[in-house]
Amino acid sequence: MSAAISYKDLGLVNTREMFKKAVDGGYAIPAYNFNNLEQLQAIITACVETKSPVILQLSKGARNYANATMLRYMAMGAVEVAKEMGVEIPITLHLDHGDSFGLCKSCIDNGFSSVMIDGSHLPYNDNVELTRQVVQYAHERDVTVEGELGVLAGIEDDVVAEHSTYTSPDEVEDFVSKTGVDSLAISIGTSHGAYKFKVDRIEDIPPLRFDILEEIEKRIPGFPIVLHGASSVVQEYVSLINEYGGKMENAFGVPEDQLRQAAGSAVCKINIDSDGRLAVTAKVREFLANNPGEFDPRKYLGAARNELVELVKHKNEKVLGSAGRA
Repeated sequence: MSAAISYKDLGLVNTREMFKKAVDGGYAIPAYNFNNLEQLQAIITACVETKSPVILQLSKGARNYANATMLRYMAMGAVEVAKEMGVEIPITLHLDHGDSFGLCKSCIDNGFSSVMIDGSHLPYNDNVELTRQVVQYAHERDVTVEGELGVLAGIEDDVVAEHSTYTSPDEVEDFVSKTGVDSLAISIGTSHGAYKFKVDRIEDIPPLRFDILEEIEKRIPGFPIVLHGASSVVQEYVSLINEYGGKMENAFGVPEDQLRQAAGSAVCKINIDSDGRLAVTAKVREFLANNPGEFDPRKYLGAARNELVELVKHKNEKVLGSAGRA
């Protein structure tokens, strides 16, 4: 059995200092999911160019897809590429929606600097116990932990829920004190995937429950809050996908002005996955439709990568407020 790897040897950082600065500064750290080389290149390039700290997120499914050892070296490569570009930005490697102690332990032992343990589907006391167990192991290795209270509807990799359950402000103090988590993912109306709301028009999207967020802030002032399922489902990409043979009807996300409002509060980490997938898919479809004789993956994946750079820069500068905060 190979020896455990410390994230510090890879040049990564945990989220503790990142989150403190974000809470104090009224902005949110972008947490972008990636599954392959092109997505990682785009995220790092855009965050270096905007001088933004970044959390690189991997789901259990992405880790299975890309291989744990490969990912460790990709993360180390991302740190070195940022240095070569002339700007050292804080980079965290984070497990998104860890579903067991074993998975979190494996990630920590393989160089992750932050993990999420999602026990939100469990009875409350079981969620507390599982989260506490992960926190104990992680903190012994100076790795930060994100927990979750409340359930988000939607589908993202292995995470599937039919209905949302809003986070109860009455539980947050008890949960944070009993588990020792470093940040808390809450449910205030966001959801996973590209079909976040059962509406026919973008104007019918229900607003986020900022009243719940404000009450949680009162209960645990200054504590780092996380929003999952916070892609805006950029309509330009949905239209491109549909124009070039796709079929995505009534795909809507969280309006960017609401995310800007959240980023100015105790929300200091905002997760973005679906928007990145949409950008990549839209540009691949467009490129192949317009270049039917082309079969070089570098061409169509290169076009997708370029588009993803622009999307990430936009999010950092206009939505999260993380640009210039490295």
